[in-house]
Amino acid sequence: MRINLILLILLLWSTSLLAQTYTREDSIRGSITPERAWWDLQHYDLEVKVYPQQQYISGTNVITFKTISTSDKMQIDLQAPMQIDSVVYKGQIIKVTNEASAHYLELPEIDISAEDQVTIYWSGEPKVAVRPPWDGGWTWQQDSNGKAFIATSNQGIGSSVWWPNKDHPADEPDKGVDLKINVPAGLTAVGNGRLLRKWEAADRITYHWKVVNPINNYGVNVNIGDYVNFQETYAGEAGNLDLDYWVLRENEEKAREQFKQTPMMMKAFEHWFGPYPFYEDSFKLVEVPYLGMEHQSSVTYGNGYQNGYRGTDLSGSGWGLKFDFIIIHEAGHEWFANNITNTDVADMWIHEGFTAYSENLYLDYYHGTDASADYVIGTRRNIQNQTPIIGDYGVARSGGNDMYYKGANMLHTLRQLVEDDEKWRQMLRGLNKEFYHQTVSSKQVEDYLSAQKGADLSSFFDQYLRTSKIPVLNYSIEDKTLEFYYENIIEGFDMPVIALINGEEQWIFPKATLEQLEWKETIEKFEIKRDFYINSENHKKN
Repeated sequence: MRINLILLILLLWSTSLLAQTYTREDSIRGSITPERAWWDLQHYDLEVKVYPQQQYISGTNVITFKTISTSDKMQIDLQAPMQIDSVVYKGQIIKVTNEASAHYLELPEIDISAEDQVTIYWSGEPKVAVRPPWDGGWTWQQDSNGKAFIATSNQGIGSSVWWPNKDHPADEPDKGVDLKINVPAGLTAVGNGRLLRKWEAADRITYHWKVVNPINNYGVNVNIGDYVNFQETYAGEAGNLDLDYWVLRENEEKAREQFKQTPMMMKAFEHWFGPYPFYEDSFKLVEVPYLGMEHQSSVTYGNGYQNGYRGTDLSGSGWGLKFDFIIIHEAGHEWFANNITNTDVADMWIHEGFTAYSENLYLDYYHGTDASADYVIGTRRNIQNQTPIIGDYGVARSGGNDMYYKGANMLHTLRQLVEDDEKWRQMLRGLNKEFYHQTVSSKQVEDYLSAQKGADLSSFFDQYLRTSKIPVLNYSIEDKTLEFYYENIIEGFDMPVIALINGEEQWIFPKATLEQLEWKETIEKFEIKRDFYINSENHKKN
């Protein structure tokens, strides 16, 4: 079992009740409801038949689970207009009721600790993605030769937008997923993990993909097109890793050149984060008709075979054009999102903050610390500071977009506080080892980093994660005397920072109360080292 469901149900339900602006539907979707809490997900055997011309799908999902407490009602999620056609348990069709996207399977009471299965038959015309991957669903397009080019993306909206499952991040299938994709002949279907086999029947072909590791639901994906495949082997920390590329036939030449960045990415990230977490399932880049997403072991790519973010540098520093944003960012999620997954989407900064931070660590590995600092500090221009990074628990609501680059700059600041880059690297690697293939809360991550730092970082994380306020260091200078104090902070925030006094580095220790420092000579110039994400104001000029 990936989580302590019994403890989480109490926490998340109580939290959701306090959020008066949310509906019962929000709580049903975002909480570990009683109908979810009693069973531990083990495996999905998912088969989907895709009909491109009709933009229609149908399929089955055999869910293997273990019981951890007695109950006779199981919650399975599937969003309209998709529908559950029937459910079979122990050879019998069982009754199903629903409330919004939650479908309640009425099962006979089963023994605790028993492993069991239920089979769900489902079909429909799935939601068409309007602005993928952010507004998710299915993308139905054609390549330049008029062949179908189709993909799924459903991180925010949830995987239940097209297939029935336990659509909550806290519980992942411990034994992975078998994914069988049936498409018209002449097309190739690519999913997660490794291709076990394929077989043809009449004018259709089925591709059987298998993931043996735990996987978050939104990471399960379907990609269909006139694909060609090429491969290479990467000699990694945990042995030989298969790197697999599936691209449109018309783009093979461009892909062979652009994807040379993949082993470079793997080398940098294994250095910083530890071994790639899914050697058994391989690593794939798959071309799709949208920008891209972090589907586990099947990272999707649509950045136009160019560096930057669609050819632009999000940092304004110039360094963002030294790498293909989608290859680096989305692959970084293999460690943060897929290896370490949030138990509640309110803590999605664990996915996005660390992965946005991985972009500058890639630069650090190949271009040095100054280049990486230029980049991550440059991304501050994208921070709005309107809402906290952490969202509301138990209602399927993540924090705002500041989880990306405010999260990255918070981590860059923490690196300065650690004062030892090798120790910092071991902390990042340790996170991926300590929470290997687990779902975790922000508090668990915060406590781990505090323990490794050897200091209580609770006020640091509360300031940057749970408020939208950026600390302001107010200071004044009189000859050799520097006076300073913090404003715009929570109670107890006292983060030290490095000041540059006449160009010389000096740690200072601001608090909410006025502090004073006597310098050895007249202070001609004062500033805070740029690596600390705070603001400063001079209240008294020389």
